[in-house]
Amino acid sequence: MSKTPESAELYQRAFLQLIAEDKTISFHAERGREFLYRPGQLLVGAEDQQRVVEKLRENNIVARPGEGFAGLARLTLPNNAEDIPRIVRLLRDQRNWPNERVPLVQPHHVIVGHGGLVMGNPGDRPYPADPVSAPKFDERLKDVRVGIIDTGISSGADSEHSEWFDGRYAKEADDVDAAYSNGDNFALQGGHGTFVAGVIQNAAPGVTFDPEIGLDPNGFGDEERICRKITELGQHKINLLNLSLGCFTADDVASEPLRRTIEALPADIVVVASAGNQGTQRPSWPAALCGVTAVAAAQQERDGSIGPAFYSNWGHWVDACAIGNRASTYLKGEWQLPGEAAATPFALWAYWYGTSFAAPLVTGRIAATMVSDGIDARQARDKLLTGPEFHSGYGVFVK
Repeated sequence: MSKTPESAELYQRAFLQLIAEDKTISFHAERGREFLYRPGQLLVGAEDQQRVVEKLRENNIVARPGEGFAGLARLTLPNNAEDIPRIVRLLRDQRNWPNERVPLVQPHHVIVGHGGLVMGNPGDRPYPADPVSAPKFDERLKDVRVGIIDTGISSGADSEHSEWFDGRYAKEADDVDAAYSNGDNFALQGGHGTFVAGVIQNAAPGVTFDPEIGLDPNGFGDEERICRKITELGQHKINLLNLSLGCFTADDVASEPLRRTIEALPADIVVVASAGNQGTQRPSWPAALCGVTAVAAAQQERDGSIGPAFYSNWGHWVDACAIGNRASTYLKGEWQLPGEAAATPFALWAYWYGTSFAAPLVTGRIAATMVSDGIDARQARDKLLTGPEFHSGYGVFVK
């Protein structure tokens, strides 16, 4: 199954409309340097806060200290909400700091799920699919614990997909994916987390997982929320962390909150993140961070061969790739994008594609290698990634 140009265009348009209407999201649209951010917020190294405030005052910019996170201070700029990209460049310019170190400063970036269509993201919304047979349960995998930060899990996942999920996770009210924009109509990434959880179960049947909500049902989050969830899961004795999400950043500088938060995790936790769906070499964060296993997408061609997926990000920072076109567990409901004449019904299964669904395949394969070889997560990851590069900038292909 493949996307239709009309549906893909409507999907893109719906995302852009949401961004335009959401007063908490701004879009820096400079071609090739796009990113999303929280308007009126600067994140600054705590040690740099005072001199940044003074520099802003010299430029007639009012900055008010706010509550920070991940070891960074937050400044609120009430009169310059949309000027954040310009102000960041001002503060990063060495010429404005003669004989001084340039301060650590960045926007508060908005993060998106990589099953979506923001800033040239790929593809398309999900399509209905036939049920997928449940994989054979491996008793040994119940002792492997995977954290999943996403849109959450469907309220009925353990009963509607009992062979996949029953007894595999703790059912908690604050982990439930809101999923729907209204009635039975799905939000733009409603069900994304349930789909991802199914891909992991298919690759590692029986693995225990902890679903956490870091993205809203339309697939939007930010560095603060994702960092908070990463820290929480790091205290829950997980072995692996799946992040089918990411962001572009101002001038492609690494997200400092994500870097600090992931670096602070226990050393034995393996973090796997999707590379993004813009078909570019621009680094997506956190995937491009040192120590994070970055996963691109491959696809099966019409002749049966496997090649790089047209939508996948790629580059020297990518470690692995896997098929991104998959059928998996989903919810009941309907898809009807603005401009579509009729709704498309879903009955618990879907077909979707993106690096969002390549990453959890790799996460699951690492878990399966842990129990098959009796090794820890880092050793399993290293073994899985041993081999020739699949294609330049796509890392090792994982089946």
